This record gives sequence, structure tokens and C-alpha cells, in this order.
Amino acid sequence: MKTNIVLELDADLVRELRAHAAKDGTLLNAFLVRWLRPLVRERAAYRRARSRALARLERGFDLQWKRPDSRAELHRR
Repeated sequence: MKTNIVLELDADLVRELRAHAAKDGTLLNAFLVRWLRPLVRERAAYRRARSRALARLERGFDLQWKRPDSRAELHRR
């Protein structure tokens, strides 16, 4: 399903965007969609990755470290 939106853009920006779209051989709408879609996907992927990373931090990491019995054991080579 497609939805129409209304944007208010400066005339200079629209002129530049139309020029870029013309170089690509597309209409302005298709040019903007092709540019915006990856941006939205990247941000969604970032949010998912951030959420997973924060969940891992919340759980913590088992580094299997145990406190040495003595100072001498700590410095033993």
C-alpha cells in the first residue's frame, strides 16, 4: 500500500534533487524512495543491534574469573 505525503522544500533543494534524479534517469519520487528506504532500514537495524547489545550487557558476561587465593598466587608466573 502506498501513501501520499506532502513536503515543503526549498525551491533550490527541489531543483537539485530533480537534477540528481534526472542523472539517474528516474522521477523525483522514485529517487527519494530509493534514497530513503536504505536509511530507514539502517536505522531499524541499528535499533535492533543496540537492543540486543543492551540486553547482553544487562545479563552480564561470565568471564570465569575467580579470585586468587593469595597475593603470591596472583603474581606467580
